[in-house]
Amino acid sequence: MNPTFSYRHLFYFWVVAKEGGMSKAAARLDMAVQTVSAQVHELERSLGYTLLKPSGRGLELTDAGLAALRQAEQIFQLGEQLPAVVRGAVSQPQVRLMVGVADSLPKLVVRQLMQPALSTPHLRLLCHEGEFEDLLGDLALHRLDVVLADQLPQPNPNLRLYSHVLASSALGWYATASHWAAAKKGFPHSLAQVPVLLPTDHAPVRARLDRWFERNGIQPQVVGEFEDSALLKTFGAGGMGVFPAATSVHDDLVARYGVKLVGVADGVEEQFFAIGTEKKVQHPLVQRLLSSKAG
Repeated sequence: MNPTFSYRHLFYFWVVAKEGGMSKAAARLDMAVQTVSAQVHELERSLGYTLLKPSGRGLELTDAGLAALRQAEQIFQLGEQLPAVVRGAVSQPQVRLMVGVADSLPKLVVRQLMQPALSTPHLRLLCHEGEFEDLLGDLALHRLDVVLADQLPQPNPNLRLYSHVLASSALGWYATASHWAAAKKGFPHSLAQVPVLLPTDHAPVRARLDRWFERNGIQPQVVGEFEDSALLKTFGAGGMGVFPAATSVHDDLVARYGVKLVGVADGVEEQFFAIGTEKKVQHPLVQRLLSSKAG
């Protein structure tokens, strides 16, 4: 842009265009017509184009003037909003937390893990769910403050990431009334006789469950596999089969889905991590999550 361009000159032009003439604009601005005219001519000189041309006893916009007016409208409408925006920012300061949530992480667990930060006054929380590796990339580019996941990142010389344990939980088996009695009798070997729902291999806990079945000599009657943990629970609550879930959210599971605990998968534990780019966490809300971690 020409260094002689002036927003003051643009403002005078904008008023002239809005008022439809120099005289009306001068009256609105409480200035001499000659002064307003000189300011508009300065703008035309700096842009290198004529913006206004005579039309009868008045003025009309040239093509260049129409283009300039469209830009001026946006600029000065935003300017009129500036005082209100500043007042709002001062009166209601926001604390921003951008969180990436691995899509394999149970949603009820996410809410529990984030509970310590949710009471923060003026919190502005932005949650992004996605593939674990994609979220780690966004974290490295500082598009996220922290990633919550149920697995640790693989060593990568190009990414300096630090993992912090937030919580751990035993894994329980839950069922509706239609399957609970049969599943409870002779548990865990009963899982070979009742319909079972499992997470897909996408979830890190699936491999641990498969090893648990093998250790106990159980061939489960799998009737459904789900990548989304919330979908797994929804179908389980609908009576499709017995399903695994973290016992740390037992109360929420019972209240929300109307299911009962059949038994615990001994030796199978889920761990939940906060992953960041700093060894010593600086973000105050991430610090709060870590200091309130539950076992």
